Amino acid sequence: MVYIGVTSNLVRRIWQHKNKILKGFTSRYNCYKLVYYESFDHILDAINREKQLKAGNRKRKLDLVNSLNPKWYDLSEGWIE
Repeated sequence: MVYIGVTSNLVRRIWQHKNKILKGFTSRYNCYKLVYYESFDHILDAINREKQLKAGNRKRKLDLVNSLNPKWYDLSEGWIE
């Protein structure tokens, strides 16, 4: 499964997902690895990008991750305990 979302605090959101604090898609499908992320200076830019990615098909999402992280390493490894 691939989860796409927006947050103002990536480290906190990673911790919440890894610890299944938030019930929903990520806890239901055991999504806990950060395999791709983008940073924005303005929240509206981030929201627009999220909508763009969510509107795309699954292959485009997988191609985006594979282009920058082909082994799907957890990019948040070591960020939290």
